Parts: sequence; C-alpha cells; structure tokens
Amino acid sequence: MFTEAQLYSPVTRERDGDVTVHLSDDHPGVHDENYRARRNAIAALALDYTPGAPAPHIDYTDDEERVWRIASAELARKHQTYACREVREAAAELALPRDHIPQLDEVSALLAPLTGFTYVPAAGLVGLREFFGSFAERTFHSTQYIRHHSAPLYTPEPDAIHEIIGHANQIASPRFAALYATVGAAVARLTTDTALKFLADVFWFSLEFGVVREDDEIRCYGAGLLSSYGEIDEFRHARLRPLDVAAMGTITYDITRYQPVLFCADSVDQLVDVLGEFFATMDDETPDRFARDSVTRP
Repeated sequence: MFTEAQLYSPVTRERDGDVTVHLSDDHPGVHDENYRARRNAIAALALDYTPGAPAPHIDYTDDEERVWRIASAELARKHQTYACREVREAAAELALPRDHIPQLDEVSALLAPLTGFTYVPAAGLVGLREFFGSFAERTFHSTQYIRHHSAPLYTPEPDAIHEIIGHANQIASPRFAALYATVGAAVARLTTDTALKFLADVFWFSLEFGVVREDDEIRCYGAGLLSSYGEIDEFRHARLRPLDVAAMGTITYDITRYQPVLFCADSVDQLVDVLGEFFATMDDETPDRFARDSVTRP
C-alpha cells in the first residue's frame, strides 16, 4: 500500500529556527556538505512561504542548472517515443524551458492560462489530505530542490524535475487537469484514513504510473513515468492489467522499486471516463463497497 513518507527526506525545524532535511544513508548527496546545506536552505524558504505571496525565488547553481538541462533533454527525447499523444500535445502547449530551471511562479504563468493550475512551494512531504485536497483549488504543491549533480537522471525522492516535467506537462492537458480537480473535490468528502488511502492508491496507479494503449503501442501518461529516465524504459516490461479501480486501490506494491504491475487503459477517453466517474462519486464507503463486490463477484 501507499506509504507517503517513503517518498521524501523528512524536514524538521528546531526551536532556534534551523531547518534540516534528513537524507537517507544511500542518498547520492548524503556525504556532500554543500548539497545538504543547499537542501536545508531551500526547505527553509518553503517553510517560510505565506499563501498568496510570490513563490520563493531560488538562485539555482551552475550544477543544478546543468542537471535540469541534462534531464530535460533526455526526458524530452523519451517522451517523443513513449509518452501518449495527450501529454505530448499538452507539453508542446506548456513549452517549459529546457535551458534553465523555471521558478515556480514561471511554471504558474505558463500553466494557469491553459488549465488554471498554479504552483506553490513545498519543503518536502505534504500530507495526503492537503496535497490532494489543494487540487480542488487547482493548486499544486511542488518542491524546488534538484537532485544531486552526480546522478542527473536519478533521484530517490520527488524533486523539481518530477514535480514540473512530470506533473506540469500532465496538468497542462485540460482533461487531466479536470481529473486532478475532481480528486480534490473527492478529498473534501472523505473523512476516513482508509478512504483517503484508497484514493491515493488509485491516483498512484493512474496519474502517477498510468499507461494507455495508443497506435498499437503502450504509452505512458503518469507523472512518475514521465519524469523518470529509468521508469520510462522499464514500464514496457511491466505486467499489464486492465484498468480496474478496485484492484488499483487494494494492490500491494513497493514505491521504492520499478513497478512490476501497471494498469493499462484502452484509450485516454476510457481512462478519463472511468477515473472521472470514480473520483466524482467516491465516498467513505467506497473501499468497503469494492471489497464486498469482489467477494460476491463470480
């Protein structure tokens, strides 16, 4: 099941105001004191952010800008071959810069005219209710740090490349943006952790790691696939299952590894219809209802 804390390095603030990002022992930047200090400083800016104010401006270093250029160029090539048409067309409309890391306000300025979404800063982990719930207001919580320069095509945690190249290119599609907004509206109706987790797991296997049949090929639309150089190669070797919301909400999986099982829609029209209906009607009883249906199903 989805364990959100595995995805991020925890962020703490001491009584004296010092902010620390706690990198795992196997993080590429864990032994780089400059990188650790950089992560702490960027996280502190996000923690000090006031809603409604401009997003903190980050003066990115040459190393960080180089990582963006490498990842952006390599992922763009992958998208031409493996991303679905809906995402490719949305990305062309959004036209993210490839020569520099866009500031969050720059992302918002590009995205808002297309689908009304804006980006706000996150220091690290944002709780499920706040993260998904903000979609109702067409707001996306995004980190601003960049993966370590020693591994420009790898990160053990979501960074700005994932949040922007993965999610912003996806949210630039009006149909996908509408799904996000429907997710946010669903969260407002949910009161139980069980229902919230079910929603998060369905989101994981769709808008994070979803694939679709298109032109006799399997192509990706999920942000986790779009933003990962490794995942976008590996997804073609996954075991594909039909689009099945009940299974997506209950399957056990490990978020730290390439996903061995993915759920494949027959078309973007199908996934928009199925997911839209699910998120629009989901309530606290949905997990139990699916469980009962699975027992009585022949």
